[in-house]
Amino acid sequence: MTPDQASDVFETHRRRLVRLGYRMLGGRAAAEDIVQDAWLRWSNTDQSAVTNVGAFLACIVTRLCLDEMKSARARRELYVGSWLPEPILEPDEPGIDTDELTMTLMLALERLSPLERAAFLLHDVFGQPLDEIATTLGRDAPAVRQLASRARKHVQEARPRFPVAREDGDRIAQAFFSAAHTGDVTALRALLADDVVLHSDGGGKVFAFLRPIVGMDHVLRMYGGLHRKLGPDWTQFIRPAWIDGLPGYVSRERGAILQTTAFAIEGGKITAIYMMRNPDKLTHVDG
Repeated sequence: MTPDQASDVFETHRRRLVRLGYRMLGGRAAAEDIVQDAWLRWSNTDQSAVTNVGAFLACIVTRLCLDEMKSARARRELYVGSWLPEPILEPDEPGIDTDELTMTLMLALERLSPLERAAFLLHDVFGQPLDEIATTLGRDAPAVRQLASRARKHVQEARPRFPVAREDGDRIAQAFFSAAHTGDVTALRALLADDVVLHSDGGGKVFAFLRPIVGMDHVLRMYGGLHRKLGPDWTQFIRPAWIDGLPGYVSRERGAILQTTAFAIEGGKITAIYMMRNPDKLTHVDG
């Protein structure tokens, strides 16, 4: 295989590899770095000896991700405040295909061991056979089956029972912004579940809440306080967006701080709010 042919073959798999890296690591930039490392290894491989290119490249990316996750978890312990996955907007992110893993389910994956996460993603999301995954992870097939089964249980527990229809999600997200922008606590109350949880990620770069805000009353008090403190034009709506499979929007606070807000919705009520404010994770978001 000539270098140009090797490059062409790799490019046919790039989108899928970036998607795998993102689901493993929770960050687009980290995923793209991993895929670039995989390209270097592919370019130095005897491609004529590779019988299944897709499986071979997925194996490389998975092993690189597992190595990266060791240091990433150490860095996560030093992270300032709540950590959220880097937001992927639809359909503005052509480099990463969409799937059923929403922000809520991505956070469920964070509670898994690296091997459980890899086994679940490769088998349940990317459809690889158990024997190929066993080779990738250096485990036998029954052990991989157990890893995937444990991971699947955690993900199923976090999966919404009734996924929100797109038009309902858009309507609720727009209504939430309007109520928050105007400080209409009564309208906000009608949108929120009693046990709603708000997560915000500023990464220590901009203001964000260090811990999740739990419960409707606390969330209402927070938004009411923001409106009183910052005034009627404290936030600017940029555009609606679906963010990691959840309805939401892009906005700016006081014309300066870019933010994405995504909502988990059950039974017509918002059960979780995910606010990304860390500028390092928003470099790919137009605002």
